[in-house]
Amino acid sequence: MADIDVLVAGAGAAGLASALSAAELGATVAIAEAHPTFRSDSNTAMSTSMIPAGGSRWQLDAGIDDSPDQFLADVAAKTGGLAHPTAARTLVDVAPRLVEWLADEIDVPIELVEDFTYPGHTVRRCHAVPDRTGRTLHAHLLRGADAAGVDLMVPMKLVDMSFDTTGTVDGAVLETPAGDREHVSAGAVILATNGFAANRSMVSEHIPEMADALYFGGHGSHGDAMTLGGRYGFDLAAMDAYQGHGSVASPHGVLVTWATVMHGAVIVDDHGRRFADETVGYSEFARWVLDREGSHAWLILDEAIHEACRVFGDYADLIDAGAVRWEDSPTSLAHRIGADVSVVESTLRTAHEAAVGSSADPLGRTDWGAPLDAPYGVVRITGALFHTQGGLDIDANARVLRGGEPVGGLYAAGGSAVGMSGRGSSGYLAGNGLLAALGLGYLGGRAAARDSSAREESS
Repeated sequence: MADIDVLVAGAGAAGLASALSAAELGATVAIAEAHPTFRSDSNTAMSTSMIPAGGSRWQLDAGIDDSPDQFLADVAAKTGGLAHPTAARTLVDVAPRLVEWLADEIDVPIELVEDFTYPGHTVRRCHAVPDRTGRTLHAHLLRGADAAGVDLMVPMKLVDMSFDTTGTVDGAVLETPAGDREHVSAGAVILATNGFAANRSMVSEHIPEMADALYFGGHGSHGDAMTLGGRYGFDLAAMDAYQGHGSVASPHGVLVTWATVMHGAVIVDDHGRRFADETVGYSEFARWVLDREGSHAWLILDEAIHEACRVFGDYADLIDAGAVRWEDSPTSLAHRIGADVSVVESTLRTAHEAAVGSSADPLGRTDWGAPLDAPYGVVRITGALFHTQGGLDIDANARVLRGGEPVGGLYAAGGSAVGMSGRGSSGYLAGNGLLAALGLGYLGGRAAARDSSAREESS
């Protein structure tokens, strides 16, 4: 008999959803988490808690007509048809059930984000916790895991796996920071150790355009699952896919929520000129900001945007860091940026005319929120790499594939697995990463619990 029914590696959203869904089916579950600071510096904790779902009951209550098929169409449009077909179909289908499960079974206070629509989503379908911080979502998941009797082992790292004579995974080797190792037998193993964005060597190999970019994610994203995949010949998919972000306050290191842009903020270079349609997407905007002189740009907002974004915990952190500087006029704003006053005046005038509809935006922006008015808040920003969107290839139950066939007893979720964001950075829709973590975790945990039960009955 195995020591544990389901062994999970990683205690972020993917690992916790895996553990919770497996425990719900009666499995005994343990999580091995390598990093003692995971509560504050995991990608989950650093997220804005956005979970997109098409056809949820919250949308129905708000009178929003949406469905998994419409969501999938938006994914296809954003990725240019390059989204992983299994991951995309699986995740859009499970999303409505997932957010209801989080609310009803795990007691996560889910609500629909109704004040704006994120780039690429044709309707308002992002669900989040009230303060829109991943820290709060993560805390709820951890409390749920504790209540479900999930054993959390910290710090403990999964460094290898074991296989029975049929090639089915039957356990894992765990290691403490001191180097002590033990083998734990398990009915199923779930890899939820995140992606590889913190591994500069792997980033250079697979995403060379972001090799020197600021990394703004969890410390544990070293590509452990992909390393195991290489060791045992598991299939990999979309390894060049990633989520960037075009607005991290510099040098403060605090995220400037893209809600600022969707409410009407603009982004300019050191000369005071806009250089792209800001509403295309914050992921691809990372590279565009990094391509500016000095690898930075300036985000300009106003008091109305400032007040509208206070609901975001990250924006509160931005204010506390003193990253938003206020200027009374285009002249003082230009001096703050170091740009020519006439250029800044022209930029603001052109943006205002486009926002009120008196002329078309030369850069093609059509979604403006409201026109900017003085006084102006300005934040110096840079682009960053948040997390990778490629990884171990999986089937619709999050089972890891080798040669196109499932590896018995082995599952992957979140950054360890391929996501639904296509290739490169431009296919990322707000919430794709968290949906992949929670959705594949939920499905993988349930499948792993059934897998483990079936193996026990046959033994």
